[in-house]
Amino acid sequence: MPIDGQPRPVFIAAVPREIAAVVAKRGWRADRTLLSRGIHLFEHEDAVIACAGMGAYRATLAIDAALALGPAQELISIGWAGACNPRFAVGTVIHPTIVVDAKTGERFFIVEPETCETPEILVTLPGPAGAVQKERVGISYYASAVDMEAATVARMARARELPFSAIKAISDDVDFELPDIAGFVDSSGNVREGAFAVHTAMRPWTWKPVLRLAKGSRLATEHLHAELDVQISRYRDQRRNLNQ
Repeated sequence: MPIDGQPRPVFIAAVPREIAAVVAKRGWRADRTLLSRGIHLFEHEDAVIACAGMGAYRATLAIDAALALGPAQELISIGWAGACNPRFAVGTVIHPTIVVDAKTGERFFIVEPETCETPEILVTLPGPAGAVQKERVGISYYASAVDMEAATVARMARARELPFSAIKAISDDVDFELPDIAGFVDSSGNVREGAFAVHTAMRPWTWKPVLRLAKGSRLATEHLHAELDVQISRYRDQRRNLNQ
């Protein structure tokens, strides 16, 4: 529970693997009552973390569940992203200054453009992006990376008059062609990993890209976890300073 009812930062991810090592640490409590709906919700006296699958609708479910626990200090979209620029290597953690919804054209400014020398632009797409699409988005929007949820988190933060930010770790670089996973995403916005593994095992030509993606996701997750630890500690220090 929050200390003295104070607002806590709320981190919204897409899939459990993006947050697993963080919420496995001491002090985190899992709400298992929502698992039947595909919602993973964790709380700590210093923060709340939720994930409910990929895409806008599932992100909305995660946010609603997290906000039901109490007042939020800020909404933060976290997780993996695909690079749109060759200068962002796998494992790089970025803090976007602008989030763009490619579907609606909305722009969400985390930092005003005139205050930063080189804006980092994250573009939210309605589905996974392959190499050609990432390159096109990079050119069209001067984008650093793409994801599937940040714009939804930003929109809900705006509607609730909450601060918004994003932390993304690059899991696949700009020239990487994602394996076709569309047919393996279930109604909860998660990849049916067992079925995908069987599909891959029967198609040797897919082994190399799948292994490359798995390696990139692991590296991105490690760096994301390290960054989340830093950010949660920062929020903890801020809260304790307020209580002194």
